[in-house]
Amino acid sequence: MTQDWLRRIMRYSLIAIAGFVALSVLAVMVFRVVPVFGSMVMVERKVQSWVAGEPLNIRQDWSPWERLSDYAKLAVIAAEDQKFPTHHGFDLGQLRKAVSTWQSGGGLRGASTISQQTAKNLFLWTGRNWLRKGLEAWFTVLIELLWPKERILEVYLNIAEWDNGVFGLEAAAQRYFGVSAAELNATQASRLAAILPNPREWSASKPSGYILKRSQWIQGQMRQLGGTSYLSRL
Repeated sequence: MTQDWLRRIMRYSLIAIAGFVALSVLAVMVFRVVPVFGSMVMVERKVQSWVAGEPLNIRQDWSPWERLSDYAKLAVIAAEDQKFPTHHGFDLGQLRKAVSTWQSGGGLRGASTISQQTAKNLFLWTGRNWLRKGLEAWFTVLIELLWPKERILEVYLNIAEWDNGVFGLEAAAQRYFGVSAAELNATQASRLAAILPNPREWSASKPSGYILKRSQWIQGQMRQLGGTSYLSRL
């Protein structure tokens, strides 16, 4: 009887794993071509607002690649992941540093590439734990295998969180500067990239001294990368 139960558990577990793999691959293939008008982080923020009894209006408008400022594309790469065009989803150097910090008794620090952040924002929840990191790695591998780099950055720019209820570059550009995502200049783009680590606390239109310094550093990195011509490497 015990062996029968074990066989059943094993069989159902394998079926569940196979189903998850198939559904996740299908979802990634669909989002390769379909505009993304939502994400799991948006769902999470909405649920949090309901629980807290504080209504939250989610603002997000999809803008295709050609209607996203090249300055914004470059600024985000310069600020978040300068190895984005060449890595396969993971920055191994940063991962080694994160593991070393954790083994030394430090916290589980972030070492996320743009690909990992896209996977997390689109399919998963916020927070740091090993289950989520494992799923994040799985979806990162999938999007790196099934999407071109341009598509990964396009989706990231359209679902990234830039303020309470503000998601995507189009909504962020309008929220902070009153322009479209296509019209952002280098300074505006660098300020938006500067607040990405803490978008619900920092402002791109009323930047603190720290944000101004970070914005200037990002602009310097953009020039060092070779300007918007760097995007041809994607």
